[in-house]
Amino acid sequence: MRILYLQPSYVPPPTNVQMDRFFLLSEKLEGDILQPVWSRRPEDIEAKFGPESYPVYTSGKFLYHWLLDPPHKGLRAQLAVFRFFLREGLAVYRKNPYDCIVVYSHMTPALLGGILKMFTGAKLIVEVVTTPSLSFLNNRPHPTFKDRLGKLYSDLSLYLAMLLSDHVHLLYETQLNGYRLLRKLPSTVFFDFIPTSSISRSEEHEKTILLVGAPWYLKGVDVMIEAFLRISGEFPNAKLKIQGHFPDRQELVALTKGSPQIEILKAAHHVETLRTMSRSWVFVLPSRCEGVPRVIQEAMSAGVPVIGSDAGGIPACIRDGECGFVVRKGDVDGLELRLREILSDSELRDKFGERAYEIAHQEFSEQVYVSRFTQMVSTAVEGER
Repeated sequence: MRILYLQPSYVPPPTNVQMDRFFLLSEKLEGDILQPVWSRRPEDIEAKFGPESYPVYTSGKFLYHWLLDPPHKGLRAQLAVFRFFLREGLAVYRKNPYDCIVVYSHMTPALLGGILKMFTGAKLIVEVVTTPSLSFLNNRPHPTFKDRLGKLYSDLSLYLAMLLSDHVHLLYETQLNGYRLLRKLPSTVFFDFIPTSSISRSEEHEKTILLVGAPWYLKGVDVMIEAFLRISGEFPNAKLKIQGHFPDRQELVALTKGSPQIEILKAAHHVETLRTMSRSWVFVLPSRCEGVPRVIQEAMSAGVPVIGSDAGGIPACIRDGECGFVVRKGDVDGLELRLREILSDSELRDKFGERAYEIAHQEFSEQVYVSRFTQMVSTAVEGER
């Protein structure tokens, strides 16, 4: 079966093909990926992926079609991406028809997938990658009018995307429970792709609590800082490291109250982040809105105990009391309690870390992803159950 994949993220695929899901999906599928990237020159693409990798790069039985980063930003840049999806999607179909369109996101890209479906007759799968009922309303303490408009647009897009789709990819069972009319849609439930076999497990651990994610309010960094400040005196050798892209860094620094035990780090290369993660005592993500966060899956794959909020699909990933803890979102008291418990008990950390590793390599593996993704496409195209 051939698929067309619409990827709205500007993050390029890994150069290591064993970490590229489409290379691994080539065991069962083939097709084309429409991929905007941060690079602005063809030479940048070829320097990273090799000679003649622009305008099309081959990974297994899949072809990446690149859209270079537009020189303009904002709405004009978004329109350039949308035109690229429609123009290139139709050109690909005329050259080599595909059976199915898969779209990452229920927002505008899904609606563009619906237009391509009407022109080509291909089936449409929409991947819902966040928790729509929580989106846009948790970006700051008090949602602005613009946030509420964003939530309204998200909901309208969701209903239209679900109406146009033949099948839905959900990350966890209850992802659309906030939408009564959408609960019985034909769907397949499985976690997003994580290259678990490529994530190393460290034998050396630093006395570090790690949080990776941005923006900071959405990821509950303020909750993390307050909980840590309450216990920092009991664990003077422990450090809290917070890593991410924070344009409003000064606001975040102010929350630390000058604690020498808290470090705010800039966003780092993925390989470096995984190295830091694997050496941590515990990984924490007290988010206010999530789908199923990759960073938690990556930490578990590295054998690191995890603490997360009950937002979105985090409880579907963390088995509370087995490989880590789940606390209520925004609950500083609950997070403080669990941090104190896990930091003071090395045997518990070892037990949680071992179980996290087992769960990740059983349930998040590349083989599980390939099997479930292929089954989903087959169900959409051929009606198999």
